[in-house]
Amino acid sequence: MDVLRIATAGSVDDGKSTLIGRLLFETQSVTQDKLEAIDAASRRRGLDFRDLSLLTDGLIAEREQGITIDVAHVFFHTARRKYIIADTPGHFEYTRNMVTGASKAEVSIILVDARNGLLEQTHRHYYIAAMLRIPVVIVCVNKMDLVGYSQARFDEIVAQFQRATENIRPEGQRIHFVPMSSLLGENVVGGSENMPWYDGPSVLDLMEACDAQYDAVLPARLQVQTVIRPRTTELHDYRAVAGRIASGRFAVGDEVVVLPGGQLSRIAAMTRAGEPVDSALAGASVAAQLADDIDIPRGAMLAKPAEAPSPKKEMRARICWFDQRPMNPNGVYFLQHGSHRVKAKTLGIHLVVDVVTLAETPNPPHLLLNEIGEASFKLAAPVMADAYADNPANGSFILIDEWTNNTVGVGLVMA
Repeated sequence: MDVLRIATAGSVDDGKSTLIGRLLFETQSVTQDKLEAIDAASRRRGLDFRDLSLLTDGLIAEREQGITIDVAHVFFHTARRKYIIADTPGHFEYTRNMVTGASKAEVSIILVDARNGLLEQTHRHYYIAAMLRIPVVIVCVNKMDLVGYSQARFDEIVAQFQRATENIRPEGQRIHFVPMSSLLGENVVGGSENMPWYDGPSVLDLMEACDAQYDAVLPARLQVQTVIRPRTTELHDYRAVAGRIASGRFAVGDEVVVLPGGQLSRIAAMTRAGEPVDSALAGASVAAQLADDIDIPRGAMLAKPAEAPSPKKEMRARICWFDQRPMNPNGVYFLQHGSHRVKAKTLGIHLVVDVVTLAETPNPPHLLLNEIGEASFKLAAPVMADAYADNPANGSFILIDEWTNNTVGVGLVMA
């Protein structure tokens, strides 16, 4: 059973927590005792209905304020597949939480309140989905019951969204629009008698029909996390490199190049969870034995010679800044790409983007918390990264403060 990763986003009170709660309830993923606790909490709030948003708003601060401030991961399954939903926050000050929560998503669900239409946060949510090149976006026009189930209002919001995003929509991204009411469960799992003018799929139908993205058609990349050399008499000559396949496919017999050294070899044997396998796809953690005895350190990469990445000693990247202290245009940070960490000197911040208007301010003096911009870096050692647009699984990195060891930013390689 495959796993589909989904990120939800929406402005305050757009109903995303209620949507997730509704999905959990309708797929019978909530135990009876938890439903009883939610009923009791709803009554304490003076509500005469079951507030399903409480199934995901787990933090005390969230429940007191009625907002989502952290990323809550929700797990459930249907007969078709398993789901992991990252319920991400909507406020500007939690943009960094939104980026990290959506970084591995294959589907982005964006909530829009039918009464309010597109808001500043809606633009930010889609900008992040476009920046991360999430392949499928489901725009849920929620609270249709509060606008009289008006088809004209739904069509107006769809047109506004399409106009606002046409210049930043990545090639191949699929966008679906669903009119719904998460509170009443209309077009969430089943249909809606109140909206006969909409004959499209429900939100769950779209989730069930979505193909999980395994990056099997992308260039093969395996970054070495460790070298296995058992200290036993029986396995005295066993040597394997272990790591997670970031993208593509590796098989026994494949010729590989070890980067950055450039040594050539082939895969003589491969195991997964201790069991021999003939091949493995992206997402699998494997141990690969090479035909040649090559000294391979942690952070090295296996690739196929014909599609190997070029070593990068300098790179330009899109940065989302996570730290209270601004990004220094001349600062030095640790750049971590997978298991490979190198020192990186900032060569300059080229621009900062207003994700609502898409206006770009060139050469800003710094990058502030939750801002998104572009910067260049010079690296102390080569990094085997792809451009994010070509291979997202191998095109991102994090920036780490060399003194505090805090993660201060995330980067998407541009060139």
